[in-house]
Amino acid sequence: MRREITLHGHAMSYLEAGATLGAPVVVLVHGLAGQAASWDRVVAALGPDVHVLIPDLLGHGRSAAPPGADYSVGAHASRLRDLLRALGHERANVVGHSLGGGVAIAFAYQFPERADSLTLISSGGLGPELSVALRVACLPGLPLAAHLLATLTPAWVAHLVCRVAAAVGLACDADLAGLGESLHALHEPGARRAFLATLRGVASVAGQRLDATGLLDLLADLPIVLIAGRHDRCIPCHHAQRAHRLLPGSRLAVFDSGHFPHTEHPDRVAEEIRTLLGSLHPAPDPRWGQKPVVA
Repeated sequence: MRREITLHGHAMSYLEAGATLGAPVVVLVHGLAGQAASWDRVVAALGPDVHVLIPDLLGHGRSAAPPGADYSVGAHASRLRDLLRALGHERANVVGHSLGGGVAIAFAYQFPERADSLTLISSGGLGPELSVALRVACLPGLPLAAHLLATLTPAWVAHLVCRVAAAVGLACDADLAGLGESLHALHEPGARRAFLATLRGVASVAGQRLDATGLLDLLADLPIVLIAGRHDRCIPCHHAQRAHRLLPGSRLAVFDSGHFPHTEHPDRVAEEIRTLLGSLHPAPDPRWGQKPVVA
């Protein structure tokens, strides 16, 4: 169900689904230029016995995109904390894709008392490498170029851009749908401002600015699943593999996919999440009527 809440004077839109009482809370965080709806198939596969919250990050989807707002990873993480608190949830299992993975990591660093587990999908913040397209987007003059592209070109041009990106090796065929949705989302001026502000906070022409691998030891006791796409040309698979080596207690799942494993293999992603939840929130013993125990 689509809902809206006002946080610090700005509207945040979010989707809510599943059980409402006694169920583990799962927060799904989309990537750059993404939106809550990108998780629809994962939510369906998770089933009704978890409580799922899927926000549109500020500047994305149906949430507000105020000029001059703080679109940093840390600010997005703080707003997740504020959303949970406003809805009466003390803790959550946070699942993040791409930029959302970086937000999930920041959430666990900043608010460890509120994080039950992390599932990081093609996550940012785990190494410097980044696709050429996103590095180019950090160049000066891109706001004007983005404005002209969004206002002067029809949808078929965006489709052509995606096809050319695939042809020259900047994206794999499986990622075309996700790239197309991202380009379409940038049609709104506020979304373009938020996109560029967020991107420039986490990346430069040299690659990713933020690298959390040196601090992963702070998350060593937190249950973590790392999911990566073998053919990801945006954020390379070896970032997740290295993070897994630095987190001996983590689980690594490499899918035969591109940058969007959760849209290519939603059932498998949901299975990884449910397996993790099962280890934290065991089912009640029907003989005694016990409630689920939260670790």
